Amino acid sequence: MINADTTAEHSDNTVVLVRSIADDFARASFAATDIKVMPYDRTAALIVRWPVAHARARPILLLAHLDVVAARSEDWTHQPFHLEEKDGYFYGRGTLDDKQGATALVMALLELRSEGFRPNRDIVLLLTGDEETDEHGADLASTQWRRWTDAEFALNADAGGGKFDAAGNLIGFTLQAAEKTYATFSITARNRGGHSSKPRPDNAIYDLAAALMQLSSYRFEPQLNEITRAYFSARQAHEPGALGNAMRSWLANEADGAAADAIEADANEIGMTRTRCVATRIQGGHADNALPQQASATVNCRIMPGVGVDQVRQQLVKLVGNAALEIRVTAAETPGPASPLRKDVLEAYTAAVRRRFPNAAIIPEMSTVGTESRQFRSVGIPSYGVDGQWIVVPQDQRMHGQDERLPVQALFDDVGVFHDMIARLAGQPAASHCLPSDCPRQ
Repeated sequence: MINADTTAEHSDNTVVLVRSIADDFARASFAATDIKVMPYDRTAALIVRWPVAHARARPILLLAHLDVVAARSEDWTHQPFHLEEKDGYFYGRGTLDDKQGATALVMALLELRSEGFRPNRDIVLLLTGDEETDEHGADLASTQWRRWTDAEFALNADAGGGKFDAAGNLIGFTLQAAEKTYATFSITARNRGGHSSKPRPDNAIYDLAAALMQLSSYRFEPQLNEITRAYFSARQAHEPGALGNAMRSWLANEADGAAADAIEADANEIGMTRTRCVATRIQGGHADNALPQQASATVNCRIMPGVGVDQVRQQLVKLVGNAALEIRVTAAETPGPASPLRKDVLEAYTAAVRRRFPNAAIIPEMSTVGTESRQFRSVGIPSYGVDGQWIVVPQDQRMHGQDERLPVQALFDDVGVFHDMIARLAGQPAASHCLPSDCPRQ
């Protein structure tokens, strides 16, 4: 998977990869009618169904994506589209997002098949090809392809996972049950312009700059929901010092804005307490010797669950305080609700993780980034990010970045966690999958 350049520019490679994985399932005796290669746009998705004759419950849906963001070879120490193992790490684009998750799901299903596992409900695997760009595959899978993907709930390999600190202490494993909504706004200032030799106080660039300065210092009101309250309740139990105290203060008093601000100031907690908006692009003017007739900025927002996109736009209008500026939505997702914390999913994830990491904290999480869980939550299929990989922070936080990598053992733990979870949720608790000490290298 890593050796395939599955960026948007080379989506034909994604189609080839999808067909290759489909062949893997065919060789594992999955019926041809249960393996569906779904071409769409310039890419493809794979749907594999493991059916049962007399299901005792509705299906489980397993999610991951095969596409990756672009990577320039000249920026990397290692070749981004060539899997390299070095010093206990796998290097390559997608080792952390999200080919490790796709690999883990495929390997877990193939292992269960080879062991003679007999599920008591249908298991459906969905691998998409455009999560990093249009997410059209998830849109189709949650609507037009629903007859093949309908499920009681989904397990998403594109979220969750564990973190160790630099000293080797396990911080915990997160279970993603909510995520922020993505929305992009444009702020545009217009002016009659004129000759640069005759400058005036009214200036489109200055007006835009003033608006962006307002945005740079503004903080939306902090808010807790079921998922973030559970997250901070778990985090504060293991967080010493000022950050832990701030978490405890905010949990005790949601109106304690100073405590929420202190949490938000921590690099690992940015975006966890409120909606955040940030300027990401700017353009303006039309000539070096002319007063600008137009200046505009792109502002990207990650919006808390339950907050509408138009509510944020109205807040931006109020914040800017200049009726002459145009503020409009240029792109926005349909918000998805949070998923209820299902007891069976939480117990299965906890058991699978703690089989490898005894006493690990399992922490419900709201993602500040988007995943394809949103589309399924929006149509009534609760979705949970429960990836079994882990990293050491901050040095391994290289998602979308240079020299993306994953600890070698983390990949094998990921396979094991999904193996055990699927076995428990679609049959009986697993007892046969190897533990870290005796896992064979594959």
